[in-house]
Amino acid sequence: MRIVLRFRGVLGIMGDMAKLIFLKLGGSLITDKTQPYTPRLNKLDDLALQIAAALRCDPELSLVLGHGSGTFGHTAAKKFGTRDGLPAGANESKYWRGFSQVWFQAAALNHFVMQALNKAEVASLALAPVSAVTARNGKVANWDLGPLKAALAAGLVPVVYGDVIFDEQRGGTILSTEDLFERLASDLKPGCILLAGLEGAVWADYPVCKQRVEKITPASFDRIKAQLGASHGADVTGGMESKVRQMLAVVAENPGISAQIFSGEEAGNIQKALAGEKLGTILTAA
Repeated sequence: MRIVLRFRGVLGIMGDMAKLIFLKLGGSLITDKTQPYTPRLNKLDDLALQIAAALRCDPELSLVLGHGSGTFGHTAAKKFGTRDGLPAGANESKYWRGFSQVWFQAAALNHFVMQALNKAEVASLALAPVSAVTARNGKVANWDLGPLKAALAAGLVPVVYGDVIFDEQRGGTILSTEDLFERLASDLKPGCILLAGLEGAVWADYPVCKQRVEKITPASFDRIKAQLGASHGADVTGGMESKVRQMLAVVAENPGISAQIFSGEEAGNIQKALAGEKLGTILTAA
């Protein structure tokens, strides 16, 4: 009983955290999207060092880190049609073999991410979504957040990522990091959600990329959505329009949260964004 009470006390600290940020490292940023199953190891090391520096500079900062699957999960998922679920009359054995392969590739990339964080001395813990999340028609239905909240309360950085998920209607599916952040935002109420990719911002003239959109709200989205681009390389979870649309839904439902879409490729940008600097395109409720 004493252990249970102490554990609950740790979870109670959650409400006192001064600053919580969600950060996603996009699959296009951490993998070579022109070469299947190829991590950008030097980039991962640099990103991890920036995260470590930001945490050292601001002891009040708490972080939930997510990352995309890039050419690891997306290549396999496109081959097996995993996100769409088990088709009626399909070869179930073949579908589930594909499901397992997508899981393996997503976990393989996560291993590289965790190696970089460990090398940079970021106290972090990978929490594979498939082990805690179930879905209903492509949306999070249930999520046991106890371990993730305990990790935050202990001062660790919980790491989630795009992963295969068992789905009550589809059999199986894939949830992106944005899908996961959408659910987490309503439970944990971060101050902001940072999406770091290769693009410096949302562009009004994609693919020319000379006219940056400084701010997007639900009211202004319809005016610019036709100019938003798709992702380069294999991506089964949507391109830029999908990401913007999803983050606008999050900020509309949680008006105290803002989101930023910016380049993690530019030197120092991850540390700057974690320190509160406004980069790229800002998404707000109004």
